[in-house]
Order: sequence, then structure tokens, then C-alpha cells
Amino acid sequence: MDCVWNYSDATEFMQRTAKQAMPPLIISVAVTGGGVGKETNPNIPETPEEQAQHTLDAYNAGASAVHIHARTENGDDCTADPARFLDANRRIRAKCPDIIIGNTTAGGLFIPRDQCIKILDANPEMCSINMGPILAGGRLKKRNPPLKGRTKDEEVDWIFPITAADTETIAKKAIENNIKAEMEVHNTSMFFTVNNLIKKNLVEKPYWIQLIFSSTHELPTLPSFLSAVNALPHDSMFSVIGIGAFQLPLLMMSIIMGGHVRVGMEDNIFYRKGEMAKSNAQFVERIVRISRELGREIATPAQAREMIGISATPKKY
Repeated sequence: MDCVWNYSDATEFMQRTAKQAMPPLIISVAVTGGGVGKETNPNIPETPEEQAQHTLDAYNAGASAVHIHARTENGDDCTADPARFLDANRRIRAKCPDIIIGNTTAGGLFIPRDQCIKILDANPEMCSINMGPILAGGRLKKRNPPLKGRTKDEEVDWIFPITAADTETIAKKAIENNIKAEMEVHNTSMFFTVNNLIKKNLVEKPYWIQLIFSSTHELPTLPSFLSAVNALPHDSMFSVIGIGAFQLPLLMMSIIMGGHVRVGMEDNIFYRKGEMAKSNAQFVERIVRISRELGREIATPAQAREMIGISATPKKY
């Protein structure tokens, strides 16, 4: 399947657009955030059971990949416990026989890197790796009963740490365990880390890169989007994450340019201004409608596996 090319080549873009020859759109769904939970939107899935049901609904709507953050028993925070991830992975596979199962390696706030790498013991098919440190700030709201955990608002003002050596360690374990690396680029300077992993043969072609845009990451503007796309290494495929109100405009840019998208309640708890999202499937259904109106069909899990370079045989748990 012809799904990798030079995205900044104007001639190829025009030819593909004129012939409606863009590849099918891969939709990933991030069902549960790495920070907020039901205290901000009661519809956010926290337990493995809830995550599996949300994934099934998104899968039926058109998602071919899922991204999981496991949460503590209380649900008030993320965890790096591989048993919690494995529980979610098993439940998801039982409901969705061929969806691509991805796990974060970020863990959560204040979890040491040497604990986060143990998440890979849950044997996902894909894992996200932050390509550099990111800001973690804002307010974590208290969780009123019947929710358990945080009893008061907490202010967070922190830098999420990860070094180049950390990315190499995670990527090495991933490639040894047949796990596709999903390189998360929060600003264009992080392409130095991407290229380091490529140079050291710690990631495999096609390189799967998530470009992240928000007011605290790469600026969510058209010039920033084009700058990030122009910085992609050869043999790359890209997907776009837009945070909060910036989600839909950035995803539209990606669809038009031949990239792919991630939706879900990790990235946006609102469906539109003033309206809380009711489910992750809502986001998938909307992007499916938009993509088809723009002339791009939706990738099946089998097509997504072939395009990204993941085994056609889904992992069992």
C-alpha cells in the first residue's frame, strides 16, 4: 500500500489530491487521559472494564488503534503497574479481535522512568515514547464522592522528564519485544531525538510519528503544522494530536495533507464548546464523517497494520 511519501512535495500532493489517492485514514483513539479523570467529565473511562467498552464503541465507529493509560484502583491517578495495563489489554482484545493495542510509556506524573518501562511487560503492539521533556501544569480537581482519591484541588507545576538515553532504553526494549514505537513529538526540536533513534536503528520503518499541538506544546497553527510536517524524516508516517479546542482544526489539516489522526477523551473532554463529550465513539464518528466528505476512506485494522508495519496477526493476551 502506497502510504509513505514526501509530504512537503507540492507536485505529489496535487497529484494525490486530484486523483483522490490519499491512503485510508488511520484513526487512533486515546480513551483515557494521563491526567484528568471523572472529576472533570464523568464519562471518562477509568477502570479496565470501562476502557474496554469505550474501545469497543470506538472500534465499531471506525477506530483501528487504541492508546491506553492505566489508572490506579481509585482512578484518581495514572499507574505504571503492568498488571493494570495487561488487564485492560486482555479485555480490549476480547471485545476487539484485531484493533491495534497501544500502551503509553509515560506512566503518569512523578512516576520514575525505570518503573514506566515495565509497562511494556503488558506486551502491547505499539507503545508511545515522548521524544523529550514536556511541561505538566494546571489544577487537578478534587474527586467528590462517590469518586475516591483526591480530597482537594492540587496545583501541578512540573516538568515531565525524559532523556535521550531514556528514549533509547524504551525503544530498544520495544523493538526486542516486537512492539512498534510511536514517537511523540511535542515540538520540532524533538526531531533531534527522533533522528537519534533512527540513526541507531532503534525504530523500524515506516517510522510512526505523532505530532502534538496545543498552547503548551507545538503551537496549534497552520505555520507550525507545516513546519512539523516539513521536518519529518524520510520513510515516516505521521498522525496528529490536537489538544482541547485545537483538536478538530488540527485533525482537519492532517486529513487534508495525507496524515492520520488521534481522537479521544485524553485529548479533549468537550465535544464542542460548552458540551461535555459523552463518549470516545462520538469523536470517532465525527472524524469518520468529515474524512469521507473530504474524499478519504477509513482504514480498517488490517489496513492500518499493513500501513504502519505491525503484524497482521493480532497479539493475544
